Amino acid sequence: MSLHCQRITPPDVTPETPLLVLLHGLLGRGDDWQALCPLLPEWPILQVDLPGHGASTRVRVRDFSEMRQQLALTLRAQGITRYWLIGYSLGGRIAMDFAASRAGEPAEGLCGLLVEGGNPGLPEEAERQARREHDARWSWRFRHDPLSAVLADWYRQGVFADLDDEARQTLVSLRSRNDAVAVADMLEATSLGRQPWLVDAVCRSGLPFGYLCGIQDQKFQAIAQTYRLPLLSVARAGHNAHRANPAGYAQQIRRFITLPDALQAQG
Repeated sequence: MSLHCQRITPPDVTPETPLLVLLHGLLGRGDDWQALCPLLPEWPILQVDLPGHGASTRVRVRDFSEMRQQLALTLRAQGITRYWLIGYSLGGRIAMDFAASRAGEPAEGLCGLLVEGGNPGLPEEAERQARREHDARWSWRFRHDPLSAVLADWYRQGVFADLDDEARQTLVSLRSRNDAVAVADMLEATSLGRQPWLVDAVCRSGLPFGYLCGIQDQKFQAIAQTYRLPLLSVARAGHNAHRANPAGYAQQIRRFITLPDALQAQG
């Protein structure tokens, strides 16, 4: 079973134009990108519901290897031969892992990737173990506690510090439509503690790579600087930059994709 997708094809694009394949974060769904799509009329777009989310709730993966297989299956089922991967948070980590798996090999139609607030991995085993335990605790809560209570705590994590009370409550209400057990399964299967270290492999892939990050997202701004990732800052935005400032986000995407290949490779 391939993942559920929604395809948006503007009237003036040619059949040769690569698609923008959009991968949401944990707790999200494909239509999280809805405000962004009209701002990018130059490209057809594929909004994907990741396993355990949206209309892909019944799809499960056990690890990153199965996630790669599932994404490849979905692209084939959609008949996609040329595309960019654009992913937020979990979706960004999946995009990097997918690109890294093709390091040194033909990209099979993958033109490049843009990652928004996605962690490229933890270099030390002790860090990975701690993260697996951290995510296991959250997974337990998703399986056993009222979802609204878990989400209220989830959106008080430091990475969401830019949210005010109204924005936080809006997200809690929006994400309460999730299947909590399905989310828990996906959280454990794709825990940052189970993710490979991706910086070197993504660089070796030779693909154009941009790292989108809200200017107020201090954690991921620091990650970009520490690992010298090709940073594309989005003004007036925190961790969820495409939601906070879709116009600024679209501008960065357009600028990056339309740059000459040599400049993209330089970041």
